[in-house]
Amino acid sequence: MRGVSFLLIGLACCTTLAHAGDYDVVVYGGTSAGVTAAIQVKRMGKSVVLIEPSEHIGGLTSGGLGHTDSGNKTVIGGLSREFYQRVKKHYDDEKNWTTDKRSTFATYRASEDTMWVFEPHIAEKILLDMLKEAKVDVVMNERLLRMDNGLAFKDKAIVSLTTMNSKLYRAKMFIDATYEGDLMALAGVSYTVGREANKTYGESMNGVAKAWNKFSHRFTVDVDPYVKPGDPKSGLLSTIEKDLPAEGEADQRVQAYCFRMCLSNDPANQLPFAKPADYDEKRYELLLRNFEAGDKRFGFLPFALDKMPNKKTDSNNNGPFSTDNIGMNYDYPEASYSKREAIIKEHLSYQQGLMWTLANHPRVPKQTKDKMKLWGLPKDEFTDNGGWSHQLYIREARRMVGAYVHTELDCTRKRETPTPIGMGSYNMDSHNITRYVTKAGFVQNEGDVQEKPGGPYPIAYGSIIPKDGQCPNLLVPVCVSSSHIAYGSIRMEPVFMILGQSAATAACLALDDDTSVQKLDTAKLTKRLLDDKQVLKFEPKK
Repeated sequence: MRGVSFLLIGLACCTTLAHAGDYDVVVYGGTSAGVTAAIQVKRMGKSVVLIEPSEHIGGLTSGGLGHTDSGNKTVIGGLSREFYQRVKKHYDDEKNWTTDKRSTFATYRASEDTMWVFEPHIAEKILLDMLKEAKVDVVMNERLLRMDNGLAFKDKAIVSLTTMNSKLYRAKMFIDATYEGDLMALAGVSYTVGREANKTYGESMNGVAKAWNKFSHRFTVDVDPYVKPGDPKSGLLSTIEKDLPAEGEADQRVQAYCFRMCLSNDPANQLPFAKPADYDEKRYELLLRNFEAGDKRFGFLPFALDKMPNKKTDSNNNGPFSTDNIGMNYDYPEASYSKREAIIKEHLSYQQGLMWTLANHPRVPKQTKDKMKLWGLPKDEFTDNGGWSHQLYIREARRMVGAYVHTELDCTRKRETPTPIGMGSYNMDSHNITRYVTKAGFVQNEGDVQEKPGGPYPIAYGSIIPKDGQCPNLLVPVCVSSSHIAYGSIRMEPVFMILGQSAATAACLALDDDTSVQKLDTAKLTKRLLDDKQVLKFEPKK
């Protein structure tokens, strides 16, 4: 467990603060959760500002994750469902199918009210339209000042937030909707980073997970881990670790990050895979050795090609050596802004180099290079970043240790979850976390767990609020209070949108009753969530 992290850059404390505004609610982070939170505040008649540290709205929803990880779609309600209904409405219009035919696109179903597959720029446009219609004040390119005067307090309650540009925002309630949880951490709220031991919460899939590593994202052929093959004295190749805790024990590592690539097989809408200036062949030695050892899975193409409209893909990690940059993100959750930027840059360079390697390297199979010739980055996506997503996939960073800790037992419904504010249903999904040397002397990946929860499950109100006695006017719908493995299921974009709306609802009701988020009348919360078409209970169709 960790406390406040004061990782700083800048000296905004030495400048004159510009009073930027007084609001009922400040939402920090323009992720999909931040968007739904801000809209809900406005719909409940309160004033709100949405502060986004970057130049783009939507997080992963507009950052390439266009093939939605949704689980059971019947439990996605409220503003979350409204977003996917707007996606469907967009693609109902034939003129928006520029290179595909609507009638033959498998995931377009005219009879349904939603669509779960979409192009990144369409997602961002829809989210921006929703914010504009709700008349939400949106502030871009403003980062929280991460030092002890970045937040001002009265009796543990936040009264104002200051940005790196010396702008001060006052509010009665605050919502941290970022992937990193910087506002939460600065508020002095308890949180953790990494994996708990199984024994911590009575789980079976948490902690170090060599035994669970039995799926497709592992090495199935013998690949030598040493710089000089067969010579342990030559040292291990990069990203391979010497020692790991015992099976099921805790560590502070986090699951791998990557960019969700949007690719195009339309020759008229393609950018080539360029070789990065800092290309280092040694980064890809395990990939090359894996090919040479005879791994022919996935049609020789080690990344996914999930189809999106107009001859595009949502391409994600697939296989033992793919877009996941294993082992290179451990410092990210607590890092300074400058260190995070360096980590993001390294991940981008890694993935650019991976794609160039697959398309050009002489040790890559001809079958792979032939397939790579069909694909390129789309000219009409991420146009301000050379076709690459502006959002690194932060699968997991800080997680609050709040009023209620959601665990594997909640996901599998082995205990009753109090005061539901939404539902999840996706696999308990952890990507690989480390690489290690097996007893036989070969490389193997560790940390990959993909286990179905057995159906939809409720998520507790206590999972988005701090413990009693900690910050009384803060809600956290993204870095929620959950164990590592439970977060692997919760961390889906539709669920974040659900929790963002529920957090905003709670904030507004607490304001109405002049109370803390911990003392909120949860019966009122439940009623309002249901009125707003949130789904709090799974009722199978008969």
